[in-house]
Amino acid sequence: MRAVIVRSFGGPEVLEVAEMPVPEPGSAQIRIRVAAAAVNPVDVQTRSGALTAGGLLPRREVIGIGWDVAGTVDALGPGVAGLRRGDAVIGLCDRLALPLKAQAEYVVLDADAVAAVPAGTDLVAAATLPLGGLTAAQALDIAAAEAGGTLLVTGAAGAVGGYAVQLAARAGVRVVAVAGAADEQAVRELGAELFVPRTADLPAAVRDLVPGGVDAAVDAASVGVLALDAVRGGGSLVGVLGNAPTPLRGIRVGQVWIRADGPRLAELAAAGLRARVADVLPLDAVAEAHHRLAAGGVRGRLVLVP
Repeated sequence: MRAVIVRSFGGPEVLEVAEMPVPEPGSAQIRIRVAAAAVNPVDVQTRSGALTAGGLLPRREVIGIGWDVAGTVDALGPGVAGLRRGDAVIGLCDRLALPLKAQAEYVVLDADAVAAVPAGTDLVAAATLPLGGLTAAQALDIAAAEAGGTLLVTGAAGAVGGYAVQLAARAGVRVVAVAGAADEQAVRELGAELFVPRTADLPAAVRDLVPGGVDAAVDAASVGVLALDAVRGGGSLVGVLGNAPTPLRGIRVGQVWIRADGPRLAELAAAGLRARVADVLPLDAVAEAHHRLAAGGVRGRLVLVP
């Protein structure tokens, strides 16, 4: 089978679509025939060596690429219940140091990292949900914003931010969204009640809308202390990209480290959340996808199909 790997770190040119053995599922594992795999910023960080430089990914001779997957069950290992060959599923490959990951023709995941989706589901759109949706949901758990309270979401037009806006708004939380001015209508359609353009003086603009500051923040754009200054004393802030600020003014500062969660993913898949697909590319065009991410301006996820 073909799979996206790297053998050395660098620019998109180090990405290789290699012929690899089809993986076999072990106990409590599922092999998925991949229909679609989204391209995420963490893939860029893996390929460039940034994760290894940061101490998160040990050096390996071969490193697989890809976290998000949608497809059909191809084989079941011993001890797997509730799924059958041919079922449509989505899943998250959250382990970093693997020689094969989701951007491939087949991938093996632990059964508890996989969720069934209804037959007929648009698997290209569904492939954008696992990493972004679970990160948003787990960040909101840490932020603990309550119905009727206020939540700041930076990077609200991105994948994580967009899902955070939707989930919070559905829970009755008043969302203050931060994004580019051109994205205001889009994030309001996701459920944001209030909007601040990312070029504004963030703390001042948020406090003009919510006197005293918001109760909580999900900092999906990693603006750090600027988001913290928009939160009321004693509130909460959750960082997404690994650089949460110092917890000033009694603000509870947390960090979301995504983990696979099949049951939670099933809930998200059933929630009818709006997915944003920027473009669909063949697996062989993975380097082009990385070039486009580096150029910026991509709205939604680029999705690879084998």
